[in-house]
Amino acid sequence: MMQFKPKETLTEQVATHIENLIAFNQLKGGQRIYEGPMAKELSVSHGSVREALLLLEKKHLVRSIPRKGTFVTELDEHFVKSLYEAILMYLTNTSIKLIRQWKQEDIDQMEHLYTQMSECFNKGQLMEFLDLGIEYTQASLAYADNYFIVSAIQDLWPSAKRCAFVALQQGTPVLKENLEHMRHSLDTIKERNEEELIKILEEYADQQCRQVLQCIA
Repeated sequence: MMQFKPKETLTEQVATHIENLIAFNQLKGGQRIYEGPMAKELSVSHGSVREALLLLEKKHLVRSIPRKGTFVTELDEHFVKSLYEAILMYLTNTSIKLIRQWKQEDIDQMEHLYTQMSECFNKGQLMEFLDLGIEYTQASLAYADNYFIVSAIQDLWPSAKRCAFVALQQGTPVLKENLEHMRHSLDTIKERNEEELIKILEEYADQQCRQVLQCIA
């Protein structure tokens, strides 16, 4: 049975649980989520599940259709391309601010995350690798200094995590490519080379978008 954490509200915990079911393909695109069975499975009220689904709709993981119910958002070509186009736009903005303003503690944190990811790669720990990769990418948000950009990116992370999980299931070559991109981006940030960093971000977004599309084709 799921163990809830006291620091989160019940609705947030239910939302996180369903989010993970979707991200890791235990709930598939187009599948309907029934409030009753989900509430019974988690030993919570229908209201908690309903509120959780509203949070997940804001994060683009589910869609509510009047008189039909709530369904897991489909990972189709338009959705995936739109997602990576939006992520690239926001991360380009925040990464340029990072490259201009970073402090040594920021670099130290990112180097530590990169080391942890390398260890996960060597041990074949896919889930840990995925979580650390998202944490690494989020590092630039500290310099976003824009409420709307930060809010928008946070709403996109669950879908990004879902797509990354799809791409990383292709195995070792994809994990290795991710590490290489991160090493290159970190070195470029240290050099404060804006032009090169933008190029890296564009290549990374395009590469992962194509990997996801290959998987769902």
